[in-house]
Order: sequence, then structure tokens, then C-alpha cells
Amino acid sequence: MQMMEERILRDGKIKSGNILKVDSFLNQQMDIAFFEEMAEEFWRLFGAHRVNKILTIEASGIGIACIAAQRFKCPVVFAKKNKTKNISDEVYVSQVESYTHGKSYDIMVSKEYLTSNDRVLIIDDFLANGAALSGLVSLVKDAGAFLVGAGIAIEKAFQPGGDMLRSQGVHIESLARIKTMSEDGGIEFC
Repeated sequence: MQMMEERILRDGKIKSGNILKVDSFLNQQMDIAFFEEMAEEFWRLFGAHRVNKILTIEASGIGIACIAAQRFKCPVVFAKKNKTKNISDEVYVSQVESYTHGKSYDIMVSKEYLTSNDRVLIIDDFLANGAALSGLVSLVKDAGAFLVGAGIAIEKAFQPGGDMLRSQGVHIESLARIKTMSEDGGIEFC
């Protein structure tokens, strides 16, 4: 999606450790009109697959997933990173390692909201090493649901996650794929 590449070049900031900050439009301050364009592209890519549930992980994927769900006319379920008093004891759990936070944690979804009747599209903001997406794929498999694929806003293609998950048969469509990036601001797209 050329629009995503242009937005990254205009508003993205590269930090040390291969961190791309896009919080001015994607994951802290959210540009809803831009999200609607993203949702339209995800619909073009996955709309024929009869998606009846969108799955994401808290927190940055929720906004994108909600706007996409309006286009798909289905609910959004998000994997929680912390068990709270109001979540059922009946949950699917997967362990995820966060690259940006530098720690591992369990993600969970209530069994009530993810079932074997679901055709699931995963939506997330980033794909780098693939830990979050692998965890979400694991939740879908544990539920016996059908994984349609994953719609990713930005993929760091120079990190192993995308290749690893594609080799496992996961259908991934990324709106922008970054081939290289450097702290001096240089970004090359695939």
C-alpha cells in the first residue's frame, strides 16, 4: 500500500535498536481516516474469505482491528496481556515475548469469544520477530478455529517473523514491508 509507505516516510521516526516510531498516526495518536483506508485494503485482500471474527492483541492493534471490523461487519476479540477479575477462568493462553518491552508474558482470550465455528483474521500494527503473531496463531489453533490469515500494517521484512510464519503456511498481507532502515532516517521498502 503506497499510502502506508508514504506515511512512514513522512511521519515515522527511527530509533536505536530497529525501532520505528509511528505513534503520531498509528498507535498512540490514531488517524481514523487513514485507518479506514487500511480497512478498505484489508477488505480487498481478505473480504472473500467469509471472516466472522477479527483477533488482535492489546493494545496497539485494537484501533486498527476495530475500524477493519466495521468493514468486515464482525466483532473484534483482543488477547489480553493480564488476567483481570472479570475474565473467565476458561481461557486459551499463549506465551509471547515482546521485542519492544524486552519481556515475556502470557496472552489470553476467553473460550467464550473464540470457537471452532470462527473464521479468524488477525490484525496487528507490526510484524518483526513474529512473537505476537505466533501467539495469536496459537490461540486460533487452540480454539479449533479456521485462520484466514493476518493483516499487518507494517512488516519489518529484515527481521525473521514474516518468513518464519509464511513458511508455516500463514497467509500474511502487510500494507508496508520494510527491507532496510537505518538511524539516519533511511528506509527502503520491499
